Amino acid sequence: MKSITFHPKALAFIRNQSPMIKREIGEALRDVQKGVSLGLPLSRPMPTVASGVHELRVRSATTVVRVFYFVKVVDTIVVFHGFQKKTQKTPAHEIAIGQQRLKEVLDD
Repeated sequence: MKSITFHPKALAFIRNQSPMIKREIGEALRDVQKGVSLGLPLSRPMPTVASGVHELRVRSATTVVRVFYFVKVVDTIVVFHGFQKKTQKTPAHEIAIGQQRLKEVLDD
């Protein structure tokens, strides 16, 4: 099973979510750790961020949350950005933040 590495800001974002959202994110990441390939509506590729990046899509009655994760590292899943989605299209600044955070984690 793969390990998971979190960017500190992504981990803080996830910890600030409701218990239901945290549980859904945790269960989805556990499946990814086991090698399960998640598909829509729970996850989709995000090549606009980088090759190998996927977006977890979690919704509650009051909020829509997205979490970017990267699977192209041999033994680790990198969770590097999370945000509340308020528009249909992923905002360009969220993609830019995601690209920067992925670079920070991979360059460590």
